Amino acid sequence: MSLLESLKGRLRLPLIGSPLFIISVPDLVVAQCTSGVIGSMPSLNARPVEQLDAWLSEITERLAAHDAAHPDRPSAPFAINLIVHRSNDRLEQDLALCVKHKVPLIITSLGARPEVNQAIHSYGGHVIHDVINQRFAHSAIDKGADGLVLVAAGAGGHAGAQSPFALLQETRAWFDGPIALSGAIAHGRSILAAEAMGADFAYMGSAFIATQEARAVEDYKQMIVASAADDIIYTNLITGVHGNYLRPSLRAAGIDPDNLAAHEASQMNFGTDRKRKWKDIWGAGQSVGGVQAVVPAAALVDRLAAEYATARQRLGAGSPLVNGNWGRLAAA
Repeated sequence: MSLLESLKGRLRLPLIGSPLFIISVPDLVVAQCTSGVIGSMPSLNARPVEQLDAWLSEITERLAAHDAAHPDRPSAPFAINLIVHRSNDRLEQDLALCVKHKVPLIITSLGARPEVNQAIHSYGGHVIHDVINQRFAHSAIDKGADGLVLVAAGAGGHAGAQSPFALLQETRAWFDGPIALSGAIAHGRSILAAEAMGADFAYMGSAFIATQEARAVEDYKQMIVASAADDIIYTNLITGVHGNYLRPSLRAAGIDPDNLAAHEASQMNFGTDRKRKWKDIWGAGQSVGGVQAVVPAAALVDRLAAEYATARQRLGAGSPLVNGNWGRLAAA
């Protein structure tokens, strides 16, 4: 069964909550899934590795309990993010636990590995791989991934630099499988726009940081609420890979966000404690201006669903500037 076939009747919105490093935990994943969107977390958020085993059991049991109590409103599947780069010395253990618990969806990052895809396919699971350009996209599909996450300009954390229009357009020219689109999405109409562009899902992270279930410090959540797109800085000086970060968090860490050229990577005053990079400097996407308050994840999904429905109604009636309607979108 294909990924899209397996999701029929399981989603309230075509939305994946992106795996947030340090921040996504079982409470957030379960809240996302029981609200009708795919929830996810990085395997490395569970430390030590034994905690991942416990967390996967907890998520599975809590979702099963929800489904038993709400047979008319089953939960959405959940996903685990695996860093498949050779530097991840936990990959083999984490992959084995995902196979043990038959995790429905795996999101792979930082390199495509055929053996990882084969292991997930062995029990009927599906794999989508996140990419920032066509070279990585082709490599992922050639090595057996079922779908792609297109990480476009404006996305939080490690993000690409290409417009979502260009990245999705070029990918759809050769790939007709499942695609999730990431890049400054925090409103229901943006989810619908991703579909209209040709994606199957929107991929949203920053708005979920500002939820009650997220394991982020309160100052981080409030900074998301208080910020706008102009407060997002795109730089590779934090980790060596380009990403989007909150301007006020850079300033709080002693870095002038308006004069990054003056800071060499070796002079960022982090010493040998790499963890401080993630502790003191906070990632977020350009969608933060659409986040107005810290709310339960279910309330966020409720808002998105209402906005999505309104946008469908408006566009389904056809543009007042164009004769006719939106064709396939209006008929969906």
